[in-house]
Amino acid sequence: MAAHLKKRVYEEFSQVVQIPQEEAPAKKLRLSKPSKSAALHIDLCKATNSTDALQYLLQFARKPVEVESVEGVIRILLEHYYKETDNSVRLKIASLLGLLSKTQGFRPDCIVDDAINTLNNEKSHQVLAQLLDTLLVIGTQLPESPTVRQRLIEMACKHLSDSYFGVRNKCLKLLGCLGTVDAPLTKDNEGLGTSLGLCRGVRDVQSIISDYFGDQDPRVRTAAIKAMLQLHERGMKIHEIIYNQACRLLTDDYEQVRSAAVQMVWVLSQLYPESIVPIPSSNEEIRLVDDVFGKISHMVSDGSWMVRVQAAKTLGSILQVSPHFLEQTLDKKLMSDLRRKRTAHERAKELFTSGEFSSGRKWADDAPKEKLDTNTVYLIASGACGAFVHGLEDEMFEVRIAAVEALSQLARSSPSFAEKCLDFLVDMFNDEIEEVRLQSIHVLREISTHITLREDQLDTVLAVLEDSSRDIREALHELICYTNVSTKECIQLALLELLKNLNKYPTDRNSVWKCLKFLGSRHPTLVLPLVPELLSTHPYFDTPEPDMDDPAYIAVLVLVFNAAKSCPTMPALFSDHTFRHYAYLRDSLSHLVPPLRLPGNGLDLVDSRCSSGSVESAQLFLQQSLNRVSTIQNLEAPGAQDLLNFTIRDLRRLGELQTELAGAADFCATYLRCQLLLMKALQEKLWNMAVPLCLKQNVTATAAAQQILEETYKLEFLYSGLESRQVATIHHVRLQAKALQLVLTARTRQGLDPLISSCEKFLQDIESFQRLFLAELPHLQDSFVDKLLELMPRLSSCKPVETVKILQTTLRQSGLLQLRLPEQIHRATATIIEPTGESDNPLKFTTGLVVALDIDATLEHVQDPQNIVKVQVLYPDGQSHMIHPKPGDFRKPGPNRHRLITQVYLSHTAWTEPSQIEVRLLLAYSSSSTSLSSASPASKLGWSDSIDSLPQPEAAVEGTIPFSKPVKVYIMPKPARR
Repeated sequence: MAAHLKKRVYEEFSQVVQIPQEEAPAKKLRLSKPSKSAALHIDLCKATNSTDALQYLLQFARKPVEVESVEGVIRILLEHYYKETDNSVRLKIASLLGLLSKTQGFRPDCIVDDAINTLNNEKSHQVLAQLLDTLLVIGTQLPESPTVRQRLIEMACKHLSDSYFGVRNKCLKLLGCLGTVDAPLTKDNEGLGTSLGLCRGVRDVQSIISDYFGDQDPRVRTAAIKAMLQLHERGMKIHEIIYNQACRLLTDDYEQVRSAAVQMVWVLSQLYPESIVPIPSSNEEIRLVDDVFGKISHMVSDGSWMVRVQAAKTLGSILQVSPHFLEQTLDKKLMSDLRRKRTAHERAKELFTSGEFSSGRKWADDAPKEKLDTNTVYLIASGACGAFVHGLEDEMFEVRIAAVEALSQLARSSPSFAEKCLDFLVDMFNDEIEEVRLQSIHVLREISTHITLREDQLDTVLAVLEDSSRDIREALHELICYTNVSTKECIQLALLELLKNLNKYPTDRNSVWKCLKFLGSRHPTLVLPLVPELLSTHPYFDTPEPDMDDPAYIAVLVLVFNAAKSCPTMPALFSDHTFRHYAYLRDSLSHLVPPLRLPGNGLDLVDSRCSSGSVESAQLFLQQSLNRVSTIQNLEAPGAQDLLNFTIRDLRRLGELQTELAGAADFCATYLRCQLLLMKALQEKLWNMAVPLCLKQNVTATAAAQQILEETYKLEFLYSGLESRQVATIHHVRLQAKALQLVLTARTRQGLDPLISSCEKFLQDIESFQRLFLAELPHLQDSFVDKLLELMPRLSSCKPVETVKILQTTLRQSGLLQLRLPEQIHRATATIIEPTGESDNPLKFTTGLVVALDIDATLEHVQDPQNIVKVQVLYPDGQSHMIHPKPGDFRKPGPNRHRLITQVYLSHTAWTEPSQIEVRLLLAYSSSSTSLSSASPASKLGWSDSIDSLPQPEAAVEGTIPFSKPVKVYIMPKPARR
């Protein structure tokens, strides 16, 4: 009993208190990278000789350095610099100091004192030059620190007297890049100290640099001129007093000095064109720009071809020269305008003092003589006469090209000079170098508005149509399009030669037709008297109807119809079949045949193609359509889908009618198509039913998600002119499609592991979107991405099933993101000219061998076609070949236009009968080369930047987009004969 009571007492009065165990805080691990400065110090300490140290430094230069480690690395390098005795190692250390100073985020002002101290104590000339280069890098990295700049300029002035040319070069370069634009260099300037006593009073940077125009070393003279030019580029106005010094350098013995001097005097001619300068050894004065023009014209006959090229190019940019100086460059004989003329009193006085008068016994004994006395003063050097004649006849084709380009620039600003240089340019069409001929044609095309070709000149021009080069012939066709001719014989001659060209080179068909279109529209009155002969009409007899399949006859009709647009009396000369041919060509070649009002059979054949309205009204309609779609949130699902369907239809029709807005209309229609597919995939009945009951709808939604992804890649890579806002909108739709794919994957229950990896990849896509389009996030409020970013902490920690539920709810609640149009947007297009696909004759070749198929296509608004345009050949058995054209196969005839002329090699096994292959052009893309990738941090890494801290980009998606209509070609592989 007692034991029982004792037990009850213990049970009643004893209690167990359980103290909750405090959770130990989780230890946070910080991953630290090994110190670069410590590793470098260890390596340098291990070096037993200078060769080993140099090898360690070379290995270190190949590794990136973080911003935090730069200063420590520099201290280690400086410490080793003071100990090192070998010049090559110190030179490499000085080079590394300059490279490390360029690291983004590092301010090199903390090492200025050390760099200056090393400079003061250095004895090696090569190391001195490298240290001055490092100081230049430091100065350019600290543009807002005038004190540092003054100290660096002081060091440059101190070492300008060095005996080594490399040190003087670097000093002059430093003065040119860092010299103060406003304040002069004085002994009293703050921070300069007494070492600027060599400047002796008030001296600015220009006077110090100009002292070295006469340095004994030509490399220093060249560096002094380039330093002065650098001051000019930085905004300092060069003093006019150095003009005479620069002119003396034009006769220097070294070509680098003369070439730099040409640039120097050109700069002065642009700064002081109207200043008056005296002519040496005379009392005459001329404008400085005229004097410079004469001196540079003289340099076109320089002994060095590089100087001749520089002088010829520079002449083309002196547009303020007087007309008589300009015209003298086309005549090797000195014109009277550029000789000093004596007054009538001076001539009478000379005649009186001579005591001789004309006796009349000798014929023309008092006629003026061409031979001039020694007292005659030339306003231009005799060697400068006919500068362009010398340049166009030069033995080096680079000089000839430069002279042709200079003629182009001067002729565009002076119509009278354009007429005078016409013969010289036409003569260059016969040059032996194709590049010179091509450049001459382009130049004549540019100045064609100022000139009219005579028949003899046109004959010389048309002779080039025999050239075997396709580029030359097409450039000449372009020239004839914009050339004015003087007589109807010229029109007849041009037509005859173009028809010969068409017969000899049938592939030039489209280019010849286009040429005749412009030729007829520019000369309607000259074509009018030729119409009966061209159309073979007779006032009394019926003539046979020509064959409409003849390209030559089509060329004649294109010429006549374009002339008839501006000549209302011409249609009266047409025969009945000409009216029928007009109707046929107007439908088949509408880009070559203009709309005409032609009376035929009592009816007026009025072109029914009326304008769809002005571009302004079309733009207004486009904007109203987008505004109408923005109200889609207020409609039920069937009404919203109908509105989208009607808007897409209207936008596509607008693109067909208004070519100027075709790109913008197609872009908006494709974007709305993505929204329509997304809306259909997210409709109620799909998500309120069990998966086994809606398998068909599930497959449809999966196909819609895949189609949306493909359309977004088209939107991003097929259109040019997109702004950051539009690219962010496209990526937003792409994220919605990926979210839809993830939700559909979870509904099909394909396993947990794929779902986990899909969720992780989707979260990476969201982070990548946030990183790329951080500036555009304020414009994406209440959007799908905006809601996901708010839920990002929850998404990162929850399970995959919960993540899918959140995505499904957010997807169905997100609305249409409003699209804002950019200023200019263009769609990349391609038109295959050859092959035409019209021939029924198969291209036959032997099995096992290849046959070449010529491809000629025009590309519009394609960025970097050399890397992204491919040719696809699709065979009847399903085989597909992808060909990447060579970069040399692309030409650029104009802005935003490219021409692809290449050959595709075909081969196949034997067939029993001919069949068709399809040829089309594709645009290759990669999601890693997005238009905003250049703005990402990874693209701005310098020598010493680290890429370890940057987030890894998503896996690149690569593909191709067809952007041309397929062309079908008959081929027939024949079995090999045994």
